[in-house]
Amino acid sequence: MEDKVIVVGGGAAGMIAAGIAAKNGADVLLLEKNEQLGKKILITGKGRCNLTNDCDIEEIINNFPDTGSFLYSALYTFSNYQLREFFDQLGVPTKVERGDRVFPKSDSAIDVVAALKKYLDKNGVKIKLNTAVDNLLVEKNQIKGVIDRSGNQYLAKKVIFTPGGAVYPSTGSSGDGYNILKDVGHTVKPIKPSLVPLETKEEWATEAQGLPLKNVEATLYFNEQPIKSEFGELLFTHFGISGPIVLTLSRDVVNHLGKGSLKLEIDLKPALSKEKLDRRIQRDFNKYSRKQFKNSLGDLLPSTLIPIIIDLSPIPEDKFVNQINAGERSQLVKLFKGLTLTILGTRGLRQAIVTKGGVATDEIDPSTMESKIVSGLYLAGEVIDIDAYTGGFNLQAAFSTGYLAGINIIN
Repeated sequence: MEDKVIVVGGGAAGMIAAGIAAKNGADVLLLEKNEQLGKKILITGKGRCNLTNDCDIEEIINNFPDTGSFLYSALYTFSNYQLREFFDQLGVPTKVERGDRVFPKSDSAIDVVAALKKYLDKNGVKIKLNTAVDNLLVEKNQIKGVIDRSGNQYLAKKVIFTPGGAVYPSTGSSGDGYNILKDVGHTVKPIKPSLVPLETKEEWATEAQGLPLKNVEATLYFNEQPIKSEFGELLFTHFGISGPIVLTLSRDVVNHLGKGSLKLEIDLKPALSKEKLDRRIQRDFNKYSRKQFKNSLGDLLPSTLIPIIIDLSPIPEDKFVNQINAGERSQLVKLFKGLTLTILGTRGLRQAIVTKGGVATDEIDPSTMESKIVSGLYLAGEVIDIDAYTGGFNLQAAFSTGYLAGINIIN
């Protein structure tokens, strides 16, 4: 059977592309390798689905540090505000939280996927699940259709290819799409993890596993030189560190891995200068002057972190507070302002949120998402070399590029 439009991949980009193309009159067949649509959407934002960010478009673009300019047409065609309106019309109202992150009011990614499925059904999109595409049919640089893993051919003059990236392979994003596109002549930039937890050397970090630190500042050092700082929340884990600011810094970690030393300094009290922090510690020491050092930090630190700080400091734990001198106190201030971790590496693609790398953006028309290599082939979503910091930007890019491909497919 010949379908006018085939969409490969039932994630965020694929579903919106299929729905808008069908709404505009195309006969659309959506092929998805999983047993259900939107599998990766269901795990985004810890199951709450951080749909987008409530900032202006220029700021969204700035959060794609390498290839943000490629997204101008996509974002201005289908902006974050239009995305919120789109879901509101589908019965999924949204809300804005800290950092301008946008979530469904229900806090449920399930509602997002259900709304997209309803959108596909309403517009008459045909859906074929458990169908993995292995190859594109191309003749003389013109798309002719696709071939699935069983050898079945699906013919079409237009194909929107949205197979996802290479992270969370259990959701279907196994990286197969990159090789398929290489086979038809596309250039694929090296695939690396982005927004990924970090493994650290120090044992004390694993001892603090499960401890979140809020309102701290982390600074990444490469060869002893500071390269980037982030303020917010950090989480200790059984392998090292994670949390929003770590995920953001991880992009720079990936860029520098293997090229020199990488360290992370955590400022536990970024709102206080060293002088103000010293005065604050002195007040606490006056308050607990008759107690031992190990029992004097309860007003300054979470309980899990206290034995770690005591162990790392030069002050004996059983020393009485009224015996601690100015030099020892200065060392304690230094520790509070620069708790240091040595970065060994990342947790890899399996635990990354997005893929860094993908199809070179200069091989795609940014105003339509059509391939410059294969006529009639449109690309959208994570398969393209676009990745942003955390905050809803990556999912917005998937929706925007998918939408742009969907409205241009019938032109």
